[in-house]
Amino acid sequence: MSADSKKFITVQPGQIVEFGQSRYQVSRIISVDSVLAVNLTTKQNERLRVDSLTFVEEGSEADFQPQRDLTEYSDEEWKIAQERLNAIKPLLNDMIHTRSDVEKRAKEVGVHVATLYKWLRTFQNVGHVSSLVSQKRGRKEGTFLLKDEQEKIVQSAIEDTFLNKQRYSKQDVVDEVKRRCRLARVVPPHPNTVRNRISLVDPALALRKRGFRDEARKYRAHQGHFPNAEHPLAVVQIDHTPGDVMLVDEVHRLPIGRPWITLAIDVYSRMVVGFYISLENPNAASVGMCLAQAMSPKREYLASVKVDGEWPVWGAMATVHADNAKEFRCTSIARACEEYAIDIQWRPVTLPHYGGHIERLMGTAAKELHKIPGTTFANTKDRQGYSSEDEAIMTLDEFETNLVDYIVNVYHQQKHGGIGMPPIRKWSLGVMGDDKHPGSGLAPIPGDPVRIALDFMPYIERTVQQYGVQIDHINYYGPELDPYINAADPDHPEAKRKFLFRRNPRNISKIYFLDPKAKAYVELPYRYIGHPAMSLWELREVLAFLKKEGIKDIDEPRIFEALERQRRNIAAAKEKTKSARRKATRDPATATRPKSPVERPAGASPGSVLPAPHAEEDRDPFAMPIKPFDEVSLTR
Repeated sequence: MSADSKKFITVQPGQIVEFGQSRYQVSRIISVDSVLAVNLTTKQNERLRVDSLTFVEEGSEADFQPQRDLTEYSDEEWKIAQERLNAIKPLLNDMIHTRSDVEKRAKEVGVHVATLYKWLRTFQNVGHVSSLVSQKRGRKEGTFLLKDEQEKIVQSAIEDTFLNKQRYSKQDVVDEVKRRCRLARVVPPHPNTVRNRISLVDPALALRKRGFRDEARKYRAHQGHFPNAEHPLAVVQIDHTPGDVMLVDEVHRLPIGRPWITLAIDVYSRMVVGFYISLENPNAASVGMCLAQAMSPKREYLASVKVDGEWPVWGAMATVHADNAKEFRCTSIARACEEYAIDIQWRPVTLPHYGGHIERLMGTAAKELHKIPGTTFANTKDRQGYSSEDEAIMTLDEFETNLVDYIVNVYHQQKHGGIGMPPIRKWSLGVMGDDKHPGSGLAPIPGDPVRIALDFMPYIERTVQQYGVQIDHINYYGPELDPYINAADPDHPEAKRKFLFRRNPRNISKIYFLDPKAKAYVELPYRYIGHPAMSLWELREVLAFLKKEGIKDIDEPRIFEALERQRRNIAAAKEKTKSARRKATRDPATATRPKSPVERPAGASPGSVLPAPHAEEDRDPFAMPIKPFDEVSLTR
């Protein structure tokens, strides 16, 4: 997953995109999920879905795209472009030409043959006269000339020293860079280079990191104030609730218990922007996967759950509102939100409640769930004379499909009392605008939804040993680790360097390694690939079992032997106990459908790389159960 697709991409007129095997230029935005674009080969206008486009990389001559409107070129620039076109036109008319033909034409127009070849190649690749306009000389903006080790030292010093509530000066950063370079035996860059790197830091991020959160908000467009958010994705509320319905297992169709639902709602439009369903109590993984889905396009997900409909929601929200749950203070969630410039706001204890949009959504969803056979209703009084377990008919996957269908084709489409129109209509007005109110425009679309899911996963830091890397007694290896075996820390040469790894709690048979040289995440399997896949929940059960048995020397073979015994016991008991069926449902081998963007086989464009954050030492976010959130408010 390359670093180039890390950012969100803004769809706008003039942009060059690819769809299928063809290349297009966007001419106008026509709805919340589609654009009108010109096929650069056929010159025909076509309507394309935004979430099905591939965005053409900038920066190569072959992928040239005009940066200015044609009317913005000066007469002199256009005259030069026309002269260059006339110079290569005889060669364009003759599709088969030799080098001697090009040399002859170059001599006729008075330019070097290499120059004529360059004009010819550029025009043939792009087909625009404007591609022949002279480009500005000099280094392109954003080009860095420092060596890789120098750049890493500068960036780490900026993050640790400048982006700090102690509010160190730029000179302090310069001094720290010199110190770290001296320890690493690297030539320090010029002080002005360090100052220039500091100036490239996003001002809103710098203000937040240096303790000026209120001032940082001035960089946010149309923020509005809660609860009356002024545009889509200005404020998103997130909460958890137990589903009031009993589910059954896939094999025996016998009860396994109630699911937990994590929901996120856009306050402006009341659109559901994302959700996550699990049999475990809500935790940091629930929060992270819900936010990752909220920010990602939903088309492939709707296809995976076999629901027809439109869910045109994607993009980073400005603010997430939550209670004072410690999971939102967990480093993995906080760092991911900072990376995407998402403000996490939690309700101060001393302020009164107001808002509650997410609670009302959950009340609406609960009423819908009460219609499903196996409902547990809202209280025991309503449940009198009704056996939820006997009536239960729906599996976890079927429940998910039913909930998605309700959200997309019922809740989003029917009139909402709080806004006086369907949420999908309110969303469309907020994005596209009308005669009275300008729209916010299409939210930038993520270059790689898989990368977003990775960014919101909890991370672990480990050194790389000759056998690979070990996490929770399990070894992982891939040849990509070889260059980093026993590597020294560049900031502290006497210590071993730690590298960043992430894992999907639903399936820990592979982990994701952030390769610092490639600036990309690499998938690493078990070192012994014959081991079965398992979930993090199963691993914790096995470790607890081995500890209870008094086994002190826990190693990988013992873990997988215990896992196999537990699975055999569960298989034998599935028909007898609800607990066994519930455990079996958590086995990744029994999963019938992908549950997160990381697990989806659909091809996403390569993702990008976060700067490696500090690991959470003793804190396991997956071991932290959380309670449903209260109503929350925004302080200004």
